[in-house]
Amino acid sequence: MIAPDFLLDGASDASLTVCLAHGAGAPMDSPFMQAFAEGIAAAGLRAARFEFPYMAERRQNGVKKPPDRVPVLIDSWQVAIEALGAEKLVIGGKSLGGRIASMVADGMGVRGLVCLGYPFHAPGREADPLRVRHLNDLNTPTLICQGTRDPFGGRNEIISYRLSPTIHVAWLEDGDHGFKPRKKLGLTERENWDHAIATVVSFVKAL
Repeated sequence: MIAPDFLLDGASDASLTVCLAHGAGAPMDSPFMQAFAEGIAAAGLRAARFEFPYMAERRQNGVKKPPDRVPVLIDSWQVAIEALGAEKLVIGGKSLGGRIASMVADGMGVRGLVCLGYPFHAPGREADPLRVRHLNDLNTPTLICQGTRDPFGGRNEIISYRLSPTIHVAWLEDGDHGFKPRKKLGLTERENWDHAIATVVSFVKAL
């Protein structure tokens, strides 16, 4: 598999690069991904984004297909890490992108892991062992930014999971899977995004 085409933000000589992969349904230049890449770069870090093969193909022909099978997604992450260099790299991403990153982080020896809305399970279902089991013993320093009412795993559920002590969960108040709160709370989606971006930057700079 050849290296993906990266979208890069920030200085090429930054001390660390944060590489983010997209979620299942939106591309690497979605408003969510754009905001996080720009925020990370503005803090003096380098941000890299790439797309899995199915999303890159959609960009070319406009045809929507479901995500590639997990082995293909894993291979894509491994190739991306090799292209960027693991020694100064933090990996992660939105939902699916972060989940697959969590599956390769230990084996690839990256500096850290950032998951933006981890899909602990499908909405309305109990935790999927295949999505959670490897998090029990994860060795890579990890930050999970999660909305408190995320249908893929909210605060009331996650507190019962056995997660590795290397994992820190940062909560976005009343956020859904994209961190959007309900209007009645007086918060905005952008405020939750900005809070998450600041949390990611602090986490990465402390590595």
